[in-house]
Amino acid sequence: MTSVTSMTPTPQISPSLPSATAPGDPGVEGVFAAGNVALQSGRTFRNMRLVYKTFGTLNADKSNAILYPTSYSAQHHDTQFMVGEGAALDPSRYFIIIANLFGNGLSSSPSNMPWPDIGTRYPDVTCFDAVQVQRRMLTELWGIDRLALVYGWSMGAMQAYHWAALFPDAVERLAVVCGAARCAPHNQVFIEGAKSALMADPGYRDGVFAERPVRGFRAMGRVYAGWALSQTFYREELWRGLGASSLEDYLVTFWETNFARRDPADLLAQFWTWQQADISANPQYQGDLPRALAAIRARTLLMPGDHDLYFQVDDNRLELAHLRHAELAPIPSVWGHRAGNPVNQPDDRAFIERHVKALLAS
Repeated sequence: MTSVTSMTPTPQISPSLPSATAPGDPGVEGVFAAGNVALQSGRTFRNMRLVYKTFGTLNADKSNAILYPTSYSAQHHDTQFMVGEGAALDPSRYFIIIANLFGNGLSSSPSNMPWPDIGTRYPDVTCFDAVQVQRRMLTELWGIDRLALVYGWSMGAMQAYHWAALFPDAVERLAVVCGAARCAPHNQVFIEGAKSALMADPGYRDGVFAERPVRGFRAMGRVYAGWALSQTFYREELWRGLGASSLEDYLVTFWETNFARRDPADLLAQFWTWQQADISANPQYQGDLPRALAAIRARTLLMPGDHDLYFQVDDNRLELAHLRHAELAPIPSVWGHRAGNPVNQPDDRAFIERHVKALLAS
């Protein structure tokens, strides 16, 4: 059965939020050495390494494992705030594994690859490739063959969707937050704009960044800022609540500097992964998206942002028709795509926590 929650939810009184996980707390970082991995592209990724961080303790029957893949440009330091006592991702109850996506600068990425696998020779990784390695990691390091939940936001949600479609017997529950089963055409256009802004920097030559792309970072940040948040966010000047003194100050402080933390080649590599994302683009489903969706056995929660400009509610609504056990619960938020990454939004955080806790209790 599929169900849809009301598009106009009853206003909720925000409960007290769970405590956030701080750097240096009980999490454990590690590296899974995957060796030489044959990719969908036909290339072999040599000495592939997946960096992870875990929280909590795996129970005796290994039934309390949650996988939490990272989103675009994010590293586990950026996403672990969703893990904490009293949260849905509660380390006192669950064993939570944050898997860093290839290309994010921690796991194997252009920035940490030896020659000749750099620039245009970098062996690009699909979400299909990524989850194959993640599954090997879970099996070889901890003997986990079934997950209580795969939870993800944005590109993390796309990886979560791949898990449920490719390994239907291994995923009990699926939480897709501001994500989709494949990169939609309009989403492709958005990525082309942000990618082209970065590549237009004069330091980008012959597929390689010969110097730090300062102009490119600034341009990409400003393009991204217009997509990541809604028109209402800007009209109501909600950036003031973040400490910005003007719209220009917000764009400079929060967006021009945002992606400059990362290696530009890494950003392009993850854009490539994002644009290729499609749970049906593999020999298992041969491009048949409805069949891939129908194969998912996990109890599924789809939580798009109701003001998201590039992972739209309608994308999830179309997917819903093919899913066996799914609920559509749009996040009522003017924070657009950022609603699903509620660092500064207690109401959005409370909405997500409430629905994920209900999913885990099902």
